[in-house]
Amino acid sequence: MAQGLPRKIKVAFILQAVIASLAIVVGVFAINLTLKQRFLEHRMQVQADFYWRSWERDPAAALPMGMVLKGHIVPAGATAAMPQDFAGLEKLVEGFHALQNGRTAYIDDRPAGRLYLSYDTAFVDELTLWMAAVPILFALLAIWIVSWLTYRASRRLVEPVSWLAREVSEWDPQQPDAGALAPERLPRAVEGEVRQLADALHSLAVRIGAFLTRERAFTRDASHELRTPLTVVRVAADLLIADPDLPPRTQRSLQRIQTAARDMEAVIDAFLVLAREADVAPQSEDFNVRDVVYEEVASVRPLLARKKVHLEVIEETPLRLHAPPRVLGVMVGNLLGNACQFTDEGKIEIRIGADRIVVRDTGIGMNRDELEKAFEPFYRADTANPIGKGIGLSIVRRLGERFGWPVSLESVPGEGTTATIVFA
Repeated sequence: MAQGLPRKIKVAFILQAVIASLAIVVGVFAINLTLKQRFLEHRMQVQADFYWRSWERDPAAALPMGMVLKGHIVPAGATAAMPQDFAGLEKLVEGFHALQNGRTAYIDDRPAGRLYLSYDTAFVDELTLWMAAVPILFALLAIWIVSWLTYRASRRLVEPVSWLAREVSEWDPQQPDAGALAPERLPRAVEGEVRQLADALHSLAVRIGAFLTRERAFTRDASHELRTPLTVVRVAADLLIADPDLPPRTQRSLQRIQTAARDMEAVIDAFLVLAREADVAPQSEDFNVRDVVYEEVASVRPLLARKKVHLEVIEETPLRLHAPPRVLGVMVGNLLGNACQFTDEGKIEIRIGADRIVVRDTGIGMNRDELEKAFEPFYRADTANPIGKGIGLSIVRRLGERFGWPVSLESVPGEGTTATIVFA
């Protein structure tokens, strides 16, 4: 888990330590810079006050003189050559001034004269640097040590969560390994809320496993149990319809029974395909799309027996697919059934292209709101027409999504509807 929780915690602690270190370094140097200037000015003012008090007691008192601080006085009314360190300062006003030789000068005017003080700024800078660097180093060292120890402790705390995530990520979606999270197999480090979560996932995996077993059993049994009675109905209808002495009305009824049984088998096939797991491919074969289309056309022609509707198939390009032909039959049959149901006069056209099937009719059409809901289960735009349950287009959409055949609808009220299946 390259981007797992331990890595994120590690990155968070590193960022925290880096940000804290930068804040300390910048803050300490900013504070030292401000304090250095204030300290320097304060010390020079104190030194000047001390000298003037000494001068009042003894005008011959010694001036401040050393490696860091140097002084020079010019009595009131007197003129004298300025020492080299103070050259040019006689033209400046009272206060602090930065000199070119890296020193800072302070001029203090009193009735008794003018006092010049010169302070070695480089010495103060060096002293300030050492006074800042040592605390910074200790502070940074403390931050990184504390961050490392805290990270280690946090990692131990999240390790059970990481272990649980790894175990769950290795589960087979088709058959979750519930035994991996059995209470007796949990590590000792897994406790508290993590153990509760592991127990909940274990129970969920057991339930999912049982559900998958039941679902597979239902799919297997339904495939047999639902087909058996339909086969009996179709065989019986075939035997009866072969009798040449049957009245036309009875023959038409038997034909409707055959058609309904075949449609029911197709719907069962579609439901069983949708009930299977996505990675379990149904039985496929190479077939000509035209054959499936003509078979469905023959099935829906009785729906147009009393309507002035012309049904036409146009094959622009021969098209072959490798897929379950019954799936395509269910999709085309539902689209044709809807076209026949909602078209009372005009034309229904099935066009076979290089990569698609287009079913176009001149029926009642749909408005925008109806078109947006057309693929919803049990939705029927024409509520006055009792035929149909409103699940045909939903089945078509789901089958198309399952096999990568997107289905789209275009419709204009009063002009008709166009349904397109694209074979991607």
